[in-house]
Amino acid sequence: MAEHILIVEDDTALGQGLCLTLEQYTCTLASTLAEGRTLLQRGGWDLVILDINLPDGSGLDLLAQIRHASQLPVLILTANDMELDEVRGLELGADDYVTKPFSLAVLRARVKNLLRSRRAGAETLYRQGAFVFDFARLEFCRDGQDIELSRTEQRLLRLLVENRGRVLTRAQLLDAVWDGGEFVDENALSVAMRRLRAKLIDPPIRTVYGVGYQWEYEEAAR
Repeated sequence: MAEHILIVEDDTALGQGLCLTLEQYTCTLASTLAEGRTLLQRGGWDLVILDINLPDGSGLDLLAQIRHASQLPVLILTANDMELDEVRGLELGADDYVTKPFSLAVLRARVKNLLRSRRAGAETLYRQGAFVFDFARLEFCRDGQDIELSRTEQRLLRLLVENRGRVLTRAQLLDAVWDGGEFVDENALSVAMRRLRAKLIDPPIRTVYGVGYQWEYEEAAR
């Protein structure tokens, strides 16, 4: 599944150029700080590309907000004569920066590297409310009580958790959990989801009728 990138950039031409350059990913463009904040709250992002100079404020404020809640990778765009912005951005926790004007090939390489690092460092331990999932040890608990999950249920749960905040379609789940899903009865997904929900007891799994499923979470808990 393609990673989701939020681009906060007020220069429409540049923003559209970034989307075209990063067409192998799913990109969403915001042109103001306020719009970027609203989109960020929806969750499900894998990377944020953030311009510092925005019409309604500084992108550094949004960077600080992101770092307060998560370790979501952030690449900042800075003007060529604003070294202080680069320093402040890195101090606030930016993962990388690119100075305008920049080569789109260089930016594409930086994005690829950040996303590769994110995938390599994907979490194996997840906590939310009563739930504690250790995917490395294959240990799953609710309120301190162990839960036995089948291999299919484990894969389904991990996929939902790693994409929390994002709606995964039935086709995506079938393809990922059953290694292609070409010869799997679609009813198998409904059965596996029903069993997973029963074992976890009221998990934050939302059914998006006609589309798929979503693991819901608060941004601050990410």
